[in-house]
Amino acid sequence: MKEIKGENIIVFRNCTLKKLMQVVNIKKLKKHSKFYEWFSYDYKISEKEKDFFLELIDIHELHLSSYSEQKLSIRFIGAILNQINFHYENVKDWYGSEISCELNGFILKGKPDLIVATGIDEVEEPYFFIQEYKKSINPSGNPEYQLIAGMITAMELNKKNKIYGSFIVGRIWQFVILEKLENGNYEYFVSYTFDSLRFQDLKQIYKNLQGVKFLYCK
Repeated sequence: MKEIKGENIIVFRNCTLKKLMQVVNIKKLKKHSKFYEWFSYDYKISEKEKDFFLELIDIHELHLSSYSEQKLSIRFIGAILNQINFHYENVKDWYGSEISCELNGFILKGKPDLIVATGIDEVEEPYFFIQEYKKSINPSGNPEYQLIAGMITAMELNKKNKIYGSFIVGRIWQFVILEKLENGNYEYFVSYTFDSLRFQDLKQIYKNLQGVKFLYCK
């Protein structure tokens, strides 16, 4: 195997669009219809779940913008993910687990904040990612590109041509679909924004995550 030079090792947390373009031919496209099936998943939200949303918003609405990344992830985002409960059948949620691949003379590697994947002691077949519980975007790395780097790596691991994810900036969630074309190029689509401190948006975020669980993690 040819040795990979240090400058050709790309860590997710440092990933930029320029670095991604060195590895693959990738294009971001605007096509909200791509999300129709996913966002239309018919999940019936219970009264108990509605009460959970309202309480979560009430507790965090005033001060969420000042939370550290750790507090944001544990107190707010973690509460939503625990309510979803991705741990079922042969699939479970993984936090900070490293994945890597060699692609076109580069190594992509990193530890996504959340991977939903099969596996017992290590990630085997990834289906869904959440990246970066950030308060805001900063120059050291954009969560969108960090997410895409992880999703490309997952495609190499699970040999699929489509994968799903989400990135979070403070209270704002956006969902992502990445596709690998027959010619080896990549396209990805980013949804409109959802404000997790708005009741209707939080309900839709929750339905989208349930849709991941039941539509795509199988």
